[in-house]
Amino acid sequence: MVTGTPGQRRRRIRRRAGREVLALLAALGLLTGAALVGAAPAGAAQRAADIAPGVTYEEFDIQAAQGTTHAHLLRADLRDPRVRLGLLYPGAVAARAPVSQLADRQGAVAGVNGDFFNITEVQHPGVQATGASVGPVIARGRALKAAVPNGQRFGPALPPGTTTEDVIGVGRDRRARLDRLVLDGSVRIRQARLPLGGFNQYALPVGSIGAFTSAWGGASRVRATCGTDTDRAAPCSTDTYEVAVRGGRVVSASGTPGAGRIAPGTTVLVGREAGARLLRKVPAGERVRVQHRLVASGSRVPYRFALGGYPLLAGGRPLPGLNDRTSAVRTAVGLADGGWRVLLLAVDGSPGYRTGLTVAEVARTLRDLGAEDGFSLDGGGSSTLVARAPGASGVSVRNHPSTGAERPVPNGIGVFSGR
Repeated sequence: MVTGTPGQRRRRIRRRAGREVLALLAALGLLTGAALVGAAPAGAAQRAADIAPGVTYEEFDIQAAQGTTHAHLLRADLRDPRVRLGLLYPGAVAARAPVSQLADRQGAVAGVNGDFFNITEVQHPGVQATGASVGPVIARGRALKAAVPNGQRFGPALPPGTTTEDVIGVGRDRRARLDRLVLDGSVRIRQARLPLGGFNQYALPVGSIGAFTSAWGGASRVRATCGTDTDRAAPCSTDTYEVAVRGGRVVSASGTPGAGRIAPGTTVLVGREAGARLLRKVPAGERVRVQHRLVASGSRVPYRFALGGYPLLAGGRPLPGLNDRTSAVRTAVGLADGGWRVLLLAVDGSPGYRTGLTVAEVARTLRDLGAEDGFSLDGGGSSTLVARAPGASGVSVRNHPSTGAERPVPNGIGVFSGR
């Protein structure tokens, strides 16, 4: 028996029809959010679409401390053999490009921006920002750079217990995981073996020697000798030296770090303070052997792809000490089902939503979406999420960058679909 007023009966019919439509979409695989790795935050108005097999895109609202914010989410199922993640980058460590250009250039179906980076040098007049990222980078199994000292990073303060060496990556086993990549390197000169302090980094530890290869790009290497391990704004060192090594021998030297592209097969060693004094003792033609690699502290599986940021969720629990006061536009990664499912989250930067989320709210949002581990990437004007529309040959920007246009960035996470 049907009871109630005509208006009440019409509302019940519409609600029942809506439930039937949602059930049909879920059965067709068009509404995959809650079914994959957890529902969106309570009260969210969710929309979803398939981008490629194993890759979906969603939008929803989040009720945050500073008001409603709008979120964009990519879900990638790495158990699908057609789906993989990889590094988006311009082909050099010290270079930048918009995420949409990087994605289209490399054939990604979707992606987000990556690590924090050396964006400005107002404290060092005459020194140009390199655009290089803070943390370690691996692309296609090849190490491109190591992490700068903690005190030299750009971005918000690190949560307690985290470091610039923390990464999000995917191993050869295809699983995504959080880890820490530490530089293990040396410079062997005559009978001495010296530790390598840096590898394609925009900042070297005080008193160290760093190696720069063709992967660095053409940016000046002067920035590597500015600041200290605890103070990014400290003056540049006045005690520097560099030598170029090719074919295992010193072929040139200079009293100041240089610029310009480094030829393949050549390694430039830059020393500051004690490191500079050691390099000055190496004559032209001297034999020099340089070794470097990134060592994972949490996994023995070699990485095919990795980039930096900082962890904010572990085992389903937000890390202690996360900032719960400062709201901002942010980008983050969540890992679910033991790293087989990846969530790429970007907050919208349009004026109506620009208040964003606190770091603590990002961690809770990832957890509510089903993530067990979470990782923060660069935010603010860098936050960008791109994805292909059905039938399109290239990606489009799905969120609204807070500066009104895409900011060029040094790297990002690309989602690829196909063989």
